[in-house]
Amino acid sequence: MKRVRSTDLAIFLAIASHRSFRKASVELGVTPSALSHALRALEDRLAVRLVNRTTRGVALTEAGERLFDRIRPAFFDIDAALDDLNSFRGQPHGKLRINAARASTRLVLLPIVSRFLKAYPSVEVEIVIDDALVDMVSSGFDAGVRFGESIAADMVAMPIGPRHRFAVVAAPGYFEGRGRPLTPHDLRDHQCVRYRFAGGSFYRWEFERGGIELEIDVSGPLTLGDQDIILDAVMHGCGLGYLFEEQVQMAIKEGTLIRVLEDWCPFYPGFFLYYPSRRQLPTALRAFIDFVKTDRAQPPTWAFSSP
Repeated sequence: MKRVRSTDLAIFLAIASHRSFRKASVELGVTPSALSHALRALEDRLAVRLVNRTTRGVALTEAGERLFDRIRPAFFDIDAALDDLNSFRGQPHGKLRINAARASTRLVLLPIVSRFLKAYPSVEVEIVIDDALVDMVSSGFDAGVRFGESIAADMVAMPIGPRHRFAVVAAPGYFEGRGRPLTPHDLRDHQCVRYRFAGGSFYRWEFERGGIELEIDVSGPLTLGDQDIILDAVMHGCGLGYLFEEQVQMAIKEGTLIRVLEDWCPFYPGFFLYYPSRRQLPTALRAFIDFVKTDRAQPPTWAFSSP
């Protein structure tokens, strides 16, 4: 077998982690065609196929899966060893990759990151917005931000930002000729703008009052997969929406939205920052974790604005 360079293995690791030549090329700063040539050369040296190229992307062969599982921990150890050198620079350096849902990014993460970057100008932060749950380790992320119930049990999680509350709202014109719902059960007589998760399931609206908890599978003629667009639809009179309180508070104050069922909408713990339970955390991630701990008491510097 011909000699294999560590750079060749790093290229394979990036392709295998992302299951995509395009995403790996963005990470490594080279063209997808250059990665394809480099991978083919590696396969020639090893005399074994590592990757199957399909119309949907990249799939690892059995040999590729085995190589990926064996070399990934070693490269993590190398990254950690290099990251240790940051302690000699006086301030954290490096890149921090965070995966977060759109709502958590705007409500919580972005305000905190803006303050973090002012405190640590040598750190570069990349936020990848994705409402679907991803395998953080294989996708190359340092941390993620989600609601607590969405986080895998093998992750370390800590609160980030304040508690949150939802609001049921509609445009004034929607209620013309209609009664307002007095209990969550009344929603079955109304048009609701539904939210579908990236995985395909519908979100059931959650309520609680006096120890009574309800989940209502609402119905309506319009289904969307983005909270911002749901707000737009509600503002245009398409029906009732179930949105973050911060997202609609200005529109409620201005009278462009009417809130109902407020006494049925409890506060929730909010979002969590989560990360793999490694003994040695990257310096930039450790600095961000410590910053979040001291930053929790500060209120958000902005919220959603109404259209």
